[in-house]
Amino acid sequence: MSSYFIALIDIHDPQRYEQYLAGFDEVFENYNGEVIAVEDNPRILEGNWPAGRTVVIKFPDDSELRKWYDSDEYQTLAERRKEASIANIAIITGMDE
Repeated sequence: MSSYFIALIDIHDPQRYEQYLAGFDEVFENYNGEVIAVEDNPRILEGNWPAGRTVVIKFPDDSELRKWYDSDEYQTLAERRKEASIANIAIITGMDE
């Protein structure tokens, strides 16, 4: 089953966050994922949205997602994100047919 990486991110240091983004594609291209959406201004239908940026990335399964997220390459890069923002991140299992 497909797995989705969902991140709700509040960026407090945009310049440092840009350093994270500058290295993201180079690391990400080595893994079997697809960035589905990145939104800084979601259109809220109900309630309050708890973040400034929302990111959705699709992977074929949990194993592929964890290979990317747990990799030394990504964890090194993620330190820049952590210095520049606060993120709430979850894995959501898809409803594949």
